[in-house]
Amino acid sequence: MKFRDLSLVILLAYLTTGVSFATATNSLEPLPEHSFSAKIITQLIERFHYKKTRLDNEQSEEILEQYLKSLDPNRSFFTQEDIDSFGRYATTLDDALARGDLEPPFTIFKIYQQRRMERAKFALDHLKLSFNFDKNETYHFDRSEAPWAHDQKALDEIWRKRVKNDVLALLLTNKTDKESRTILSKRYERMITRSNQFKPEDAYEIFINAYLSTIGPHTGYFSPRSSENFNINMSLSLEGIGAALQTVDEHTVVQRIITGGPADLDGQLKTKDKIVGVAQGHDGEFEDVVGWRIDDVVSLIRGPKDSVVRLQVLHKESGINGPSNIITIVRDKVKLEEQQAKKKIMEIPSVTIKKRIGVITIPTFYIDFQAHSRGEEDYRSTTRDTRRLVDELMEEKVDGIIIDLRNNGGGSLSEAVSLTGLFIKDGPVVQIRNNDGKTESNNDTDSGIVYSGPLAVLVNRFSASASEIFAGAIQDYGRGTVVGEPTYGKGTVQSVIDLNRYTRGNDVTLGRLKLTVAQFFRVNGDSTQHRGIIPDIVFPTAEDNSNHGERALKNALAWASIKASDYKPFNRPIATIDDIKARHEQRISSDSGFKYLLAQAEVRRSASDKKEVSLLRKDRKLEREAVETEQNELLNRFRLSRGMEPVHKTSLTDNEDDDNEADEDIIEEIEMIEVRETASILVDLIAKRAERFTRQGDRQTLDKL
Repeated sequence: MKFRDLSLVILLAYLTTGVSFATATNSLEPLPEHSFSAKIITQLIERFHYKKTRLDNEQSEEILEQYLKSLDPNRSFFTQEDIDSFGRYATTLDDALARGDLEPPFTIFKIYQQRRMERAKFALDHLKLSFNFDKNETYHFDRSEAPWAHDQKALDEIWRKRVKNDVLALLLTNKTDKESRTILSKRYERMITRSNQFKPEDAYEIFINAYLSTIGPHTGYFSPRSSENFNINMSLSLEGIGAALQTVDEHTVVQRIITGGPADLDGQLKTKDKIVGVAQGHDGEFEDVVGWRIDDVVSLIRGPKDSVVRLQVLHKESGINGPSNIITIVRDKVKLEEQQAKKKIMEIPSVTIKKRIGVITIPTFYIDFQAHSRGEEDYRSTTRDTRRLVDELMEEKVDGIIIDLRNNGGGSLSEAVSLTGLFIKDGPVVQIRNNDGKTESNNDTDSGIVYSGPLAVLVNRFSASASEIFAGAIQDYGRGTVVGEPTYGKGTVQSVIDLNRYTRGNDVTLGRLKLTVAQFFRVNGDSTQHRGIIPDIVFPTAEDNSNHGERALKNALAWASIKASDYKPFNRPIATIDDIKARHEQRISSDSGFKYLLAQAEVRRSASDKKEVSLLRKDRKLEREAVETEQNELLNRFRLSRGMEPVHKTSLTDNEDDDNEADEDIIEEIEMIEVRETASILVDLIAKRAERFTRQGDRQTLDKL
């Protein structure tokens, strides 16, 4: 995307030589650079964002709602009285933003700061009292959709139960009463300290991102401090564990596991897990990080290569009432070689003889741009590596190939196009509509086909962007069968703009703006946005789409369609694969692996649906033990089905003395459940095509099978 006339967007009145910037202070007042930045951002959004929006009273109301949600997502600090008082800004934030007036959001933020300190002091005072854990009452821990507390008295009652719950949760981890109160005292005192340390940059970043989130989930502002972390994530150069983190209601939550990083290779930390404690080395003391700033948690987790960090984690399957597990990770850089495509061969029974199925796993769509620009002949890329692996598999006489794109979040668009070209003759691969409404087509121009044999593409709900472009093209051309779960549904293109170009030499940094500038469309005219790619054969592990992926994000672009490209399908399609689906369903109905995956999915659903917990100690202990027993039984049933000895722990990582080698074996077994079934589906498809072409006497096509 070219921003050839970008400088014209910024009104001359905003860029006068008289603009000056103050030095940041600790007082919570907007700085001149914040006003300047806000005006630039609103103009850039209006001119260049793909989604055409109007900054008006309707959006103003949404901005206020999102800002309050960003500040107090669990409705634990503001009362209904506060919310009513903020109503005076409901239809004026749009005008204030346009003129760079940040007094309204900063006024709200200062009240938020005050409320946080009031709640922390209440918690500290209440922590000095005794607790009756024999009283039958419950704590509603998820208040994200609950009514706001009517007044301070109602909020006091919510926090009384919160403190009681915090104590009980620690007691159930075998902490003494004294240890529990000491940990919580530090946690609540840290709330006060953190509140006192809020800076104007914090208030501005939260507010401006609340505004941008009303436009789209992938549009956002990076403050100068956040921009530094953005650079680190893009370069993947800083040593650590390889995980993107975010703050959700006082907790540090895993947003994404970076392919090729230590956490990815270890396999124990998962998306949506909560990190509640961090310790250094094999025997360092755990630091409770609940309520910490995200950058402080990140700083604690990062460290030099080969050093050890231990994480205390609440797995998403266990929920807030489940046991916390200890994960030990050796810090390292993200390894490029671990992001590269890899292959393996599986033997699958068939009607006659075993079929050899090649599996190529592609974790991300990568290319070594620097080596390519230097003219090096052996530079690494997804397409080059996959081509080599395909050639090797063909030499090893495989009967079919699976491309495994599970958890592949995307990457290079050009690689998605060129990879598709390995399996089709030529033609369009993806259409891109820009913010000006013009549509361009990215084509495979090489008329050669590297592999024309039976092909399946395995995807899941984390397959996104470039993965969806490849899978969609393979499906549209009839070149292969897509199997697995509906994909993520991210079909948009983002561009990052450095706002510092507008400072005219002033000694100040403004940060960066990321905005959506284009949308992807398949060659059949359907968007990959929102719906994602719907597999030809959907696994029963597919969870409720409305709760995951792009479709679960507020203000995400809707699905759309445009005119189809001029393309020719690769093969005459099979009229129906209903019999293939029937065989698949029959197999998995008795497959111990899928039974395990489905049971785990049900555990996750139950945990996510739970909104409150008992404050009765005996009931809470029984609930916790029930979760532990269920997890243990599920895992052991699966282990026994694979000829492994049962273990006496609640999950793959119950304590620091687990047998890591055994854990790696079972993790690999779980990873292969869906791959094996995909291979069986491909074998069935091979047999069906062979039967059809034999019946029709099409020997040339049969030779390809």
